[in-house]
Amino acid sequence: MLKFADQLRAQLVCLPRRQKRLVQVAMDVVLVWVSLWLAFLVRLGDVDRVSPFDGHLWLFLLAPLISIPLFIRFGLYRAVMRYLGNDALIAIAKAVTLSALILALAVYLYRDAPALIPRSMVLNYWWLSIMLIGGLRLVMRQYFMGDWFSAEQPYKLNNREAGLPAVAIYGAGSAGNQLAAALRMGRMMRPVAFIDDDANIANRIIAGLRVYSPRHIQQMIDDTGAAEILMALPSASRVRRREILEALEQYPLHVRTVPGFMDLASGRVKVEDVQEVDIADLLGRDAVPPQRELFERCIRGQVVMVTGAGGSIGSELCRQILGSGPKTLLLFEHSEFNLYAIHSELEQRIRRESLAVRLVPILGSVRNQQRQVELLRVWDVNTIYHAAAYKHVPMVEHNIAEGVLNNVLGSLYTAQAALKAGVENFVLISTDKAVRPTNVMGSTKRLAEMVLQALSRETAPILFGDKEGVHQVNKTRFTMVRFGNVLGSSGSVIPRFYEQIRKGGPVTVTHPNITRYFMTIPEAAQLVIQAGSMGQGGDVFVLDMGQPVKIAELAERMINLTGLSVCSDDNPKGDICIEYTGLRPGEKLYEELLIGENVIPTEHPMIMRANEEHLPWETFKGVVSQLLNAVEQDDYDRVRQLLRETVSGYAPEGEIVDWMHLRRSIRKPSE
Repeated sequence: MLKFADQLRAQLVCLPRRQKRLVQVAMDVVLVWVSLWLAFLVRLGDVDRVSPFDGHLWLFLLAPLISIPLFIRFGLYRAVMRYLGNDALIAIAKAVTLSALILALAVYLYRDAPALIPRSMVLNYWWLSIMLIGGLRLVMRQYFMGDWFSAEQPYKLNNREAGLPAVAIYGAGSAGNQLAAALRMGRMMRPVAFIDDDANIANRIIAGLRVYSPRHIQQMIDDTGAAEILMALPSASRVRRREILEALEQYPLHVRTVPGFMDLASGRVKVEDVQEVDIADLLGRDAVPPQRELFERCIRGQVVMVTGAGGSIGSELCRQILGSGPKTLLLFEHSEFNLYAIHSELEQRIRRESLAVRLVPILGSVRNQQRQVELLRVWDVNTIYHAAAYKHVPMVEHNIAEGVLNNVLGSLYTAQAALKAGVENFVLISTDKAVRPTNVMGSTKRLAEMVLQALSRETAPILFGDKEGVHQVNKTRFTMVRFGNVLGSSGSVIPRFYEQIRKGGPVTVTHPNITRYFMTIPEAAQLVIQAGSMGQGGDVFVLDMGQPVKIAELAERMINLTGLSVCSDDNPKGDICIEYTGLRPGEKLYEELLIGENVIPTEHPMIMRANEEHLPWETFKGVVSQLLNAVEQDDYDRVRQLLRETVSGYAPEGEIVDWMHLRRSIRKPSE
């Protein structure tokens, strides 16, 4: 019987749309006749007295002629039976009600009818039509979804569900119900239960699934055999999500989540697209909504350029800027592929949302000052967000020349180009690693900050490299924004942990006590834009990153939330080991955001202004000149000395080594 039902369902699903509609119309005609016949039967109570051909034939012919056009007009045949919802049921009720009223009017006007028609017959016809026409559609919906035999014990398998992983859904709201329906249709997972905090629905049945309270998760596991939990809480705060995740860590369950409402609404993902738990939920800090006035002050109606537009931070800045109404957005990037990727993404969004923004992709290097000057003048740029930099600590540590040239000279040339072209606002994206750095990357980013600090205090400076000694009028407001690690950026530890867990371990952590600040990329980009709007010249803004996170504890929690256990001395039979590999070159145990203690609040609760030491512009130009000479001569001992003398707190660990210089020094004369 089940096999025949499956075959019939498959055949019906595969029918062309036109044939499906004809089947529905034919069934509705039959149901209208059955409803009319039953309406007479309920009123008269005698089968012998109910005959369509005994004076009532005209009524049986008229009823479908009235009903079917109304059903078509109300869209009953446009609804997909498998996804029939409340809107379709309301449409059925409206169409049936209107058809019953028109039929009643016809009965009233046709006074010469061959046989008497009781007035209550129309009322009976109305409620019977709703029950039969609406009820059949509900039954067919369950039939097409494949779970029409399921009741309160859906986790009792039928043949089709054998072997599918059993999952529980945390959240019995609308998102949870949509997810349950999508999973049943997708045949990839088998929903077996809901978990919900609402005590009023505990032990109830929703969509054929029992609802368990969070206190009875172990009972749910025992009853259903669930091995995974899908969190369907798209509107829950991060604080609440963190509380839930902490409570779930004690159970042998793989915890995943469904996308948020914004992702669903934008069409980027579907409700059935489950994913690993967002690491931002583990941190448990809610983002502060942006202040629109600050957010748009340097963007709306202006020409904006983002350097490093294809990078992790740069691309998110572009996304945020695009939604704030700039006149033109210039994407400046030296990587052709990264530029293509972000340009294609933003172009699609502009078309989808009909945005009045001109998008201009530009290939180029921040180390080419003259090209930047021409670019800024041609496009009359108002605001620059300078995100282009080398940020990977171990990579820059052994590629010192490129780190200095890109991070220091690139920032210097971009800032001078902005000053020459009369750009109004210049915002540098900096890092917490610039504070008392132990690595070349952090020290070069601190020098980039010092470029802007020195320039901002000059009203008419002679620029670096200008042999003619021309004083340039400075109309540019320079601002720096400093923050820690962002989740999901290139080189981030989080994707690496997930990949290692997926492969069965081990998960590698550099040191058991290493800590880091974390923030999501969208939150960081929003705060960067707002901080840049508050600058008055030479400001160093520091973002509130919350509490630092211990990386080893983060790794443990990620392992636990995949339903696995950590292998340790206390649990030698655990699933995945954590191995400590030692600090990488230039890496610190902990990061700081402030060089000193002199910090003051701003009008935004998550942005602070720091007052830090700086060098006069003429002195700083001399340092840059010496630094570049040392790089050109491969004199990295001199590079280290200059960095230690210039960057407050720079304390390198180990010998400074540039791979290029190392290869030259060991090359034999005969080579």
